[in-house]
Amino acid sequence: MKTILLTVDGSAPSGRAVETTLDLAPCVGAEVVVLHVRETEALPWTVQTVELTTSDEATALVDGVVRRMKDAGVSARGEITEAMHGSAARDILRTAREEDAGMIVMGSRGLSDLAGLVMGSVAHKVLHLADRPVLVVR
Repeated sequence: MKTILLTVDGSAPSGRAVETTLDLAPCVGAEVVVLHVRETEALPWTVQTVELTTSDEATALVDGVVRRMKDAGVSARGEITEAMHGSAARDILRTAREEDAGMIVMGSRGLSDLAGLVMGSVAHKVLHLADRPVLVVR
């Protein structure tokens, strides 16, 4: 495995996924690509979209995780993509293919399968659509 794709969103489960990746990457000698998908949501009564995280917040999040990886001796680089709300899973899977990631690591907020289906959990979508191993950390 040459590359691990680590998705981050600033949540507690995402933080635990960072810790897990810090343990895993040196064992397999993989570079870590830290990905944050900036979601925007279309406002139905206008043609405008609203950012769910700002560009500065996304950059600070990714840069902080990359710095943490490098401080621990793990090769890492960051990437930020933009997607409409509900399309984050598609962006994660596309990035995994483009980076030829051997594994995707991500946090989950702990929704049940039913809640994940109803509420559209990103982790649930990635798990069911991925063509490579996915490690979900709670």
